Amino acid sequence: MWLFRRKGPSGFSSSSTAEEVTQGIDASGLTAIVTGASSGIGTETTRVLALRGAHVIMGVRNMAAGKDVKEAIVKEIPTAKIDAIELDLSSLSSVRKFASEFNSSGRPLNILINNAGIMATPFMLSKDNIELQFATNHVGHFLLTNLLLDTMKKTARKSSKEGRIVNVSSEAHRYPYREGIRFDKINDPSGYSSFAAYGQSKLANILHANELAKRLKEDGADITANSLHPGAIVTNLFRHNSTINGLVNLLGRAVLKSVQQGAATTCYVALHPQVKGVTGEYFSDSNLAKPRPQGQDVDLAKKLWDFSMDLVK
Repeated sequence: MWLFRRKGPSGFSSSSTAEEVTQGIDASGLTAIVTGASSGIGTETTRVLALRGAHVIMGVRNMAAGKDVKEAIVKEIPTAKIDAIELDLSSLSSVRKFASEFNSSGRPLNILINNAGIMATPFMLSKDNIELQFATNHVGHFLLTNLLLDTMKKTARKSSKEGRIVNVSSEAHRYPYREGIRFDKINDPSGYSSFAAYGQSKLANILHANELAKRLKEDGADITANSLHPGAIVTNLFRHNSTINGLVNLLGRAVLKSVQQGAATTCYVALHPQVKGVTGEYFSDSNLAKPRPQGQDVDLAKKLWDFSMDLVK
């Protein structure tokens, strides 16, 4: 990312790392959940939040991988407070089990980072018969957020600290299906495009955060909801496309962000004082950015909310 180092209004740029954007921030006393924490930017987000003093609960599909990540972080940061709970975002029953386990633990919840994601998979249905990318990237996080909201509201009230919900989206939201969200064809294999379906799920992440921000404001809850683009990063997200995966491995270091840079915007939106009170916005390179017009469509956001509520009933 040596090509794009210009700093934005926040004082940070695309080459800023998660440690740099949280320098001097004390997150002790805060509890955070990070989904998809056992690899890529989820791991780095967990590490940096723990480094700043937050108690991090990792939502992980693979508990063995989660255990390895936890051990590696604690070895580096002996004071790190980290726990792992099993979570498969593509399964609504797994999401319900995770939320129930967390809520009944009596722990507070200040920060929810909806980070987990899959990218450009061949057409598949989830256990709940929902197209897999839409199920994992959007529907699972939609349900998880709803199930944890009461705990977040209670925590914000008791602690007098603003709660923050962070949806990790992508610039891929600019390239969904023509209609944005294919409400009537979500599970239709005909006309399925692995990349357009990914774009659709990432557009849904933005619309979800926007509608949630609106509802939390109307509720008078001291909780913000924002979405972000982490940047094009060298991670295993590209594993389903061998050509792209090869190119990423070949050109990655010169053009793409490192994982440390990739986790920066997430950590910035989750912890930085500059973001206090900011809600319903989209960030990129640790600065405010503008999503495509569909990502600002309030009617589309409301329609997606109602549609998602029906799916998780």
